[in-house]
Amino acid sequence: MLRRIEVGLRPQVTDTVGRNVAAKIRASLGLNVESVRLVRVFTVDGLSEDALARMVAQGVLHDPVLQDAALDLLPAPQGAAPADWVLEVGFRPGVTDNEGRTARDTLALVLGADRRSIAVYTSAQFHVTCAKDTPLSRADMEHIARDLLANELIQRFALKSRDEWTAEPGFVPQAAQVTGASSDEVATIPLSSMDDAAMLAFSRENTLALSLEELHAIRAYYADPAVREGRAAMGLPADPTDAEIEVLAQTWSEHCKHKIFSARIDYENRETGRREVVDSLYKTYIQGSTKTIRQRLGERDFCRSVFKDNAGVIAFNDTHDVCIKVETHNSPSALDPYGGALTGIVGVNRDPMGTGLGAELLCNTDVFCFASPFHEGELPPRLLHPRRVMEGVREGVEHGGNKSGIPTVNGSIVFDERYLGKPLVYCGTVGMLPREIHGRPGWYKKALPGDIIVMAGGRIGKDGIHGATFSSEELHEGSPATAVQIGDPITQRKMYDCIMRARDMGLYNAITDNGAGGLSSSVGEMAGDTGGCRLDLSRAPLKYDGLRPWEILLSEAQERMTLAVPPQKLDAFLALAKEMDVELTPLGEFTESGRFHVVYGDKQVACLDMDFLHDGVPQMQLSAVWERPSIAPECECRLNPAPAEQGPLLHAMLGRLNICSKEYLIRQYDHEVKGGSVVKPLVGVKRDGPADAAVVRPLLDSQAGIVLSHGICPKFSDYDTYWMMANAIDEAVRNAVAVGGDPDRMAGTDNFCWCDPVQSEKTPDGQYKLAQLVRANQALAHFCLAYGVPCVSGKDSMKNDYFGGGVKISIPPTVLYSVLGVMDDVNRAVTSDFKQPGDKVYLLGATFRELGGSEIADQLNTVGAQVPQVDALAAMARYRALHGAINAGLVTACHDLSDGGLAVALAEMAVGGRLGARCDIAAVPAVCDMTATELLYSESASRLLVTVKPGNAAAFEACFAGAACACIGEVTAEAVLAVTAQGAPLLTEGVEGLARSFKATFDW
Repeated sequence: MLRRIEVGLRPQVTDTVGRNVAAKIRASLGLNVESVRLVRVFTVDGLSEDALARMVAQGVLHDPVLQDAALDLLPAPQGAAPADWVLEVGFRPGVTDNEGRTARDTLALVLGADRRSIAVYTSAQFHVTCAKDTPLSRADMEHIARDLLANELIQRFALKSRDEWTAEPGFVPQAAQVTGASSDEVATIPLSSMDDAAMLAFSRENTLALSLEELHAIRAYYADPAVREGRAAMGLPADPTDAEIEVLAQTWSEHCKHKIFSARIDYENRETGRREVVDSLYKTYIQGSTKTIRQRLGERDFCRSVFKDNAGVIAFNDTHDVCIKVETHNSPSALDPYGGALTGIVGVNRDPMGTGLGAELLCNTDVFCFASPFHEGELPPRLLHPRRVMEGVREGVEHGGNKSGIPTVNGSIVFDERYLGKPLVYCGTVGMLPREIHGRPGWYKKALPGDIIVMAGGRIGKDGIHGATFSSEELHEGSPATAVQIGDPITQRKMYDCIMRARDMGLYNAITDNGAGGLSSSVGEMAGDTGGCRLDLSRAPLKYDGLRPWEILLSEAQERMTLAVPPQKLDAFLALAKEMDVELTPLGEFTESGRFHVVYGDKQVACLDMDFLHDGVPQMQLSAVWERPSIAPECECRLNPAPAEQGPLLHAMLGRLNICSKEYLIRQYDHEVKGGSVVKPLVGVKRDGPADAAVVRPLLDSQAGIVLSHGICPKFSDYDTYWMMANAIDEAVRNAVAVGGDPDRMAGTDNFCWCDPVQSEKTPDGQYKLAQLVRANQALAHFCLAYGVPCVSGKDSMKNDYFGGGVKISIPPTVLYSVLGVMDDVNRAVTSDFKQPGDKVYLLGATFRELGGSEIADQLNTVGAQVPQVDALAAMARYRALHGAINAGLVTACHDLSDGGLAVALAEMAVGGRLGARCDIAAVPAVCDMTATELLYSESASRLLVTVKPGNAAAFEACFAGAACACIGEVTAEAVLAVTAQGAPLLTEGVEGLARSFKATFDW
């Protein structure tokens, strides 16, 4: 019997959530509402009337001090008039309801009942009162529902006017139960009888993202007489089962197989007249450069495990190693920003958790790319407003990280209108492993024949089905709602704690994440260790009935890990899991059969040769053609506003989306939990100046630390992705050095997000976009080699386009390059804020007229011809010299020059320290004759601002003898930033005013 319990705040308690919702309606939709009252609804199945009444009386699902509760209908507050509209929002069938699950467990605990006999589904009820004289129509309320309060991909809503509510209060109880075909149903796909058109239609309709060539390869495999004979002997049909075709689509997806990075590319550079064949971008440039660097390092090689596990592992100290992984969750975040981003952060947390024998989670880093949250104009079908995307992503990552007890210590946000089509959501996690666990390296793992396949953590549901294949195609109006997973950080935290204890007890041989593809990918990958597996899906714990075998196998429902457990240790592991309230389920065993074999009880579900599953995908054959885009001549781009305009210009620059303070967002992330954060995201006397990188002390009984930084420069991609990539690497290394990181002990992680680079009717410029990808990879190899920074992990996302309503939107080619470094002594760490009056201000590095893609060019609505180029040899010498100066205690503050150049960097340092500075740009090391504005705002690479005590000036200058280094001014006690040109005033601005301009953009 379905009954509802409604919960609302008592009249004397301020409804903060309702107030915030009303403010969002006014600010985001421009609709005037007077107030919103929130009522929480729990629809309960499986309890008697008496039990429900007792639960309400005892306050099991509400706080009796602050809240009222009632069965079926909560009366309006005494004396309050009925609302004009009542809107109820709840999850659709099949979508994870974490709050409902928690409520179910609570009821079961209080009643002493079996939680499997109880179901609870939650919804939120919004009682909306219109402002006087501005009534809202039903269309207005549906606008509020669809565009602000409900995401129809995963949620449903019901709406009643005041008259309707008065006539019949309440809503009909709706359960989120999933029903469907018999749970053991296995279908046969008649691939042998399909022509090409039918196969492509089948792939498209089922979100398989398989090409015609791949479908031909699959059909040929099943036509092989030996395969047919073996299948007949097992009782399997000649054609593939639905589970087999789904497993192949997942394993061969672009998301999992990185087919474009593995392609054979005929690359023509028409600028140089050179033509070459690149047989795998990944093997040639990424893996190849890392191999060369490691060979050069020899005995000094600090890499432990690269490119073969969930995260890359490097040495930290004599007892521990550290690992890093950064992932993207772009496609699900476009459809459901909160759910997509939440699963992005908890999902990447599981990567270090599943690295080696399991890493302890140290910290998170998050980088987001959005269209302007102030976007105006009609949105194409299926796209959400950028502000809603931004707020949803922020909240999802906040809940995932904060509730998991992991500090978020580093990140940034990039804005470009082309991210309207698909936002980019990069989430990264750093973990730490013991150097040795039970006599073997902590980073080493291997499943053994006979090991039991064990799934730990959450249950399996429909959410996340086709996640891998959905992320391997462009976003469009028909993108499936079921592809979005819903995460639960509390369940994951319990699982993590259990796994860490099991690791230390030596209870398993290998572990990996149930990520893209669920059991299909995790078991399929681990079975590569032994050469096969046998998996029984009838044993898998489900959230609800009705899932077919292929759905159980492919579901990407969250909070799950797969482990290889020796049979003799299974009972001890099960006992530990029961003690820690973690669900642990044996599902089969790893074998040496050479087959990926799946059953459902006695029914055959899938049997695929391991070699075909992992190596049968045909290599893509692609063509790339590079022709440099035409850019306005540099002589047309000189910038020279009058001196009187320089002050207002600096204030305007500080307010630009890509420069302004992101404090409002940073403050909602916990960067202090665990107590190891040394350099935090915000620094200075008021903790509102930007940090260049994070410094974290993983072991609180040691002074050794890690440095975490990143670089991301998509604004240069329109000019040349080679220099975009070079600048991203240089920025990441430069940021790490700025806080004290050792430039000779850094490892990198590359994350490519690209628009579709395969030539087609939809992508007529595919050869150019692929050439852009080739050039970015060439730059990655060149500059990783030049800096000696090996890539130890990475990921790519290659279909970041939107098609809908006759509109195509492609993101700018974007690479996030993250750096993980090591510091021997965190007490040597440096921050960006000015420290004391009298300190000398030095500019390291030469300034060029490089305004292409710059913030100043966009601000002044002009075009620069030349993007910043990177001189890696000079830069590396500079970084090593700076590191030596920092270790010698000569540096009091350091800040890199990036977005906005010198003027913005000076302002940020002044804001951080709430101190002023007197600087003369005539002293800036400039390579050519430049205007004042060009000197102030050029974004030339590899430059840093450094402050030094007067008594240390000579020693500091000696570190940079013969290099581009100049004293351009000094820090002042008066909180005024004064900049001159050969003594002539350019700008004189109060620091508090600069701080206000820096913060004003997101003061909402």
